[in-house]
Amino acid sequence: MNRRGFLRLSASTALSVAALAACGSGGAAAPAAKAQGLTIKLPAYTPLAGALKPDLPGNAAGVPEGYFTYPKELFKAVAKPPMSGGTITAASQTFSPPPPGREQNPAWQEMEKRLGGKVELTVVAADDWATKFNTMVAGNSLPDLFPYIATQGVNNLPAFAASQCADLTTLLGGDAVKEYPNLAAIPEIFWKQGVVGGKLYGIPVPRNLVGGLGFYRADILAEAGVTDLAQIIDMDRLFEALKAVTDPARKRWGVVTATGGLFGLSIFSQLFGAPNGWRLDKATGKLTAGFETEEYRAAVEYVIKLREAGIIYPGSEGFDTLKRKNTFNSGGAAMTYDGLPAYLGAAGYLQTQKKIDQKADPRPLVPFGGKAVAFMNNIAFATNFVKKADEAKVKEVLRVADFFASPFGSEEYTLINYGVEGTDYTRDDKGNPVLTEQGAKDTTVPWKYLAAPTQPVFDATSADAVRIQHDAISRLIAVGVEDPTTGLYSPAYENKLESLSTMRVDRLTSIMAGRAPMSDYDQLVKDWRAAGGDQARKEFEEVLAAS
Repeated sequence: MNRRGFLRLSASTALSVAALAACGSGGAAAPAAKAQGLTIKLPAYTPLAGALKPDLPGNAAGVPEGYFTYPKELFKAVAKPPMSGGTITAASQTFSPPPPGREQNPAWQEMEKRLGGKVELTVVAADDWATKFNTMVAGNSLPDLFPYIATQGVNNLPAFAASQCADLTTLLGGDAVKEYPNLAAIPEIFWKQGVVGGKLYGIPVPRNLVGGLGFYRADILAEAGVTDLAQIIDMDRLFEALKAVTDPARKRWGVVTATGGLFGLSIFSQLFGAPNGWRLDKATGKLTAGFETEEYRAAVEYVIKLREAGIIYPGSEGFDTLKRKNTFNSGGAAMTYDGLPAYLGAAGYLQTQKKIDQKADPRPLVPFGGKAVAFMNNIAFATNFVKKADEAKVKEVLRVADFFASPFGSEEYTLINYGVEGTDYTRDDKGNPVLTEQGAKDTTVPWKYLAAPTQPVFDATSADAVRIQHDAISRLIAVGVEDPTTGLYSPAYENKLESLSTMRVDRLTSIMAGRAPMSDYDQLVKDWRAAGGDQARKEFEEVLAAS
């Protein structure tokens, strides 16, 4: 049994006990999982009045605000401390080394001073989160605020949420969210991630909606005569350009991928206009899985064509992420797939490549060719649930979440991301915060994963880079496609998600690597449908029809 299977078995055992207690019935079983739709009123989007004016505006569609410099004068986003001397508990993943504890961490001490109470925070390494979550559920020791990770969660999520978590529908739905102004400034699309069983349980930690199409080297494509992506009028022209820049003698290829990257299929499926997860025919209410479509099949055939033409870096399907990044950074490939957040920052593609070669010009791919779409697949980093409690306690936790959702340029945002001025950060000659050695440690406390504002585009080193990233996100969102099942619940899909995904990825990889013929594609679709795909489709269609 794999880790997820163990987690589901253990957590569902604990859940049945919890659900029994919640229902007050000693002999009844936990309610059977059933498909659930999206019928509630989501929190009403209300932009913050008097917040910092951005250099590049955001909008209700989810385009983030862009900033060229950090404000010298900070503003207060929360009028008074959200707590009154008590304690809340929270848990979060971390991708950093363990942070200094409260006693050795001035930023933590200042955080609790601003909050008006203590936060007993359990910080868990991301690789250990599934085990820790299982332990908390089994031991009935869930904290007041915790993340729910879909692929590491419980079987029968609606029953778990109903028995263990606070229903936030009436507290945050519609205009009720205005009691928490920073949460109210999060657009509606993000809140769909927190709907379970037809009710709002989750608080989103927003990202930029779109994961992106990947990245390309504008300086390398220019050698093929492409000085603007608009010049690529179709996928044949892209093939020609990638073929032209492929030169094994110079150790350079058109595309570099990595293990599990499906030879860059994420780039090409979007350029061919494939669906994001599922496609809904609104006239009939019928769903088609993404890889059942002609667009997705065409993308697979295109990848095979690239590989057979020697355009994909040989053997890169076995690279780890670091080797793929290093190859792209050093000019070993003209194109790669990675998420948009990989562009900016000290470790991002732009700054890294400029250190290697000042002429390097990495850029986010933007839609071209007339058919391209962008998957809305980077909507939220996580969704945090509130443990079931009396209304006063739940509101206190929501006020704390509102504090952590304070926007860019506020005192609160600066404390969360940079710590205490003078101790954790100083200002450079442009007024931008720069972490000190202590600050680099103190700010690893994962406050920003408990709640957050919409993610701004900011890079202190380059206004042009901010413009490029903001423009790319704006263009991608303009052709963005949502998964029509977002916010819906299908027991079959929840239970079979991992096995169905593994089946698809493994067998598509074999087809695109040339180990299996393209004719196996049809059998893959049939097997996927029989293994749970059709049942999931049926359940989703039922809740869509009732919504």
